[in-house]
Amino acid sequence: MANDLLVGLVDSGHASEQASLIHAGQRFWLEDEQLRQGPLHTDSLGHGATMISHLMAEAGTARLCLAQVFGRRGQTSAIQVAAAIHWLIGQDVALISLSLGLRQDRPVLRQACAAAHEAGIVLCASSPAQGEVVFPAAYPGVLRITGDARCAAGQWSWLDSAQAEFGASVRAGNGMAGASVACAALAGHIVGFLQREPGAGRQAVIDHLRQGASFVGPERRRVAP
Repeated sequence: MANDLLVGLVDSGHASEQASLIHAGQRFWLEDEQLRQGPLHTDSLGHGATMISHLMAEAGTARLCLAQVFGRRGQTSAIQVAAAIHWLIGQDVALISLSLGLRQDRPVLRQACAAAHEAGIVLCASSPAQGEVVFPAAYPGVLRITGDARCAAGQWSWLDSAQAEFGASVRAGNGMAGASVACAALAGHIVGFLQREPGAGRQAVIDHLRQGASFVGPERRRVAP
């Protein structure tokens, strides 16, 4: 059934009023330089709660598997994110949304993304609109999503640029903005598509997004004479 679709989110947790949306959850943290795993904690940042709101606004009845990798300071590591991805693979999710980006390429994270891709899971990750690449967005098989100021809610663009394949609306109602919001929003739309088209793979998702894009190509900013 469509509402049995499981969706993975790697972020900072959820708000108390979102508890009913969470099918399963695990927290991953480092203690004494060792990876630890346990029950979810309260979302201290509010970032995860915002991403859930944007994802679910498009996804509808999907159930979330939440992997918590951020604490109070909003910092995480490749080993935490990799462990979160492997846990989500075990939950049999159809999609994993990662509204985050790490500066360094780490084999453990690359391998986790490759394992998810091999399992047929659609991976979505945020990518900055300009500047150096981040990970996991830069890995093969990951859909790179950035903010596009041209896009209103429910719209997206097919950028096919060095920075990202797709762009989406950048602004949240609470003032949060950027590629993280865009990634969650477009991931939610992809979930809706997967609900309507059970069994659709990554290429079918890409074809759907290209065909439905409101804008094609990067935004061209006019330069004053």
